[in-house]
Amino acid sequence: MVKFTAFKATDNEALCHKFIEGHRKVLEIYGITMITSAKHAWVHHENTYVILVESTEDGRALGGARIQIADEELPLPIEDAVGKLDAKIFDQLAERKLLKTGELCGLWNSREIAGLGVGSIFLIRASVALAYSLGLHSLFALCAPATVRGGKKTGFDVNVAIGNNGQFYYPKLDLIATAVIIDNVRTLEKAEPDIRDLVFDLINNPVQVRSESGPRGDVDIMYDLKYT
Repeated sequence: MVKFTAFKATDNEALCHKFIEGHRKVLEIYGITMITSAKHAWVHHENTYVILVESTEDGRALGGARIQIADEELPLPIEDAVGKLDAKIFDQLAERKLLKTGELCGLWNSREIAGLGVGSIFLIRASVALAYSLGLHSLFALCAPATVRGGKKTGFDVNVAIGNNGQFYYPKLDLIATAVIIDNVRTLEKAEPDIRDLVFDLINNPVQVRSESGPRGDVDIMYDLKYT
């Protein structure tokens, strides 16, 4: 069994560093040593919330993601990542800051958890549920190719108004990242109906154990998405 735990970054520095170390190891597998979201200022940012995936057997970090709420204190990772390539991202953020917006960022999965059949789609769903609970109306993300499909299932649209129809060479020239956005976190009307139902079940029941169907069969996941 694995456990998904949500917490406010400033409430648990030790778990933040556990997240950082696990993320670093995964990035190194792909030859990536530094990306904007790997900067650690978010650890002390009052508007950052974390989901850490751990083994219930020995507490090893197996994956994670962050929700960073847009404010005037810390730029969103997508601003640093693509702002120099396409300044329209700043206009998009300015419009959406009139309501509450933020970014799903720093998503990572270890090979071990992928081998259990717990892919990034589970983290994306949990992160969107957390974004809803935090009161966000829209949500940005910058996806690796492997996570675009799961993002679309959960209600993200490719953000074709920036980059090359939403795509950027990032974090290296031989890698492509796709900018995506949910403009309706409150309704998730563009999510696939079954995925939408699963997300709203997590919103309404943030602490639960659920048997999830994955590509390698069913797996039990313990969710604790109450962040206070």
